[in-house]
Amino acid sequence: MPVSNDIGIPLVASHTFDECPQDLDVLFVPGGSVGTVACMNDPEVLAFLADRGSRSKWVTSVCTGGLVLGAAGLLDGYDATAYWPVADLLPLMGARHIDERVVRDRNRLTGGGVTAGIDFGLALVAEMVDEELARRIQLIIEYAPAPPFKNGTPAEAGPERTAIQKGRRKWMDSEARAAAERAGKRLGIA
Repeated sequence: MPVSNDIGIPLVASHTFDECPQDLDVLFVPGGSVGTVACMNDPEVLAFLADRGSRSKWVTSVCTGGLVLGAAGLLDGYDATAYWPVADLLPLMGARHIDERVVRDRNRLTGGGVTAGIDFGLALVAEMVDEELARRIQLIIEYAPAPPFKNGTPAEAGPERTAIQKGRRKWMDSEARAAAERAGKRLGIA
């Protein structure tokens, strides 16, 4: 049955959890808002991720997907990042938050918000194949970021703009914090 993502696009799974291969090259958890919190609170999703993540060559996420990996216990003791408004929740689940667009720690690769997903993808290709292929892909997609404003991080945006944006996310961020706190307790992390 189709499930709509945060912007209403229906997605259809090609496999059930039981049909998914046991050993994966890449376990990837994307971001989202309400879906992230739902996954953080879903024992079946967390058990699936913990199981597959225990054997995957790469355990990865972008945006708020890092919170889901954390809730599954897959970032405990690892450096990681996530979307900036909620990245500070990673330590509640045992991760060390590193304020970077892409963070690699052993076989964990995590990316920040939406546009960091491109950096993440190129970094993963470089790790899995080689840097030359990642460079070719970067050229093919003409990825040479030149944003019109220096405003893409809280440090660049400044405290006033950052506070306004955080204020618009109060409900979502409080739900994510509660889920992270529950996950930390379940995982035995103080």
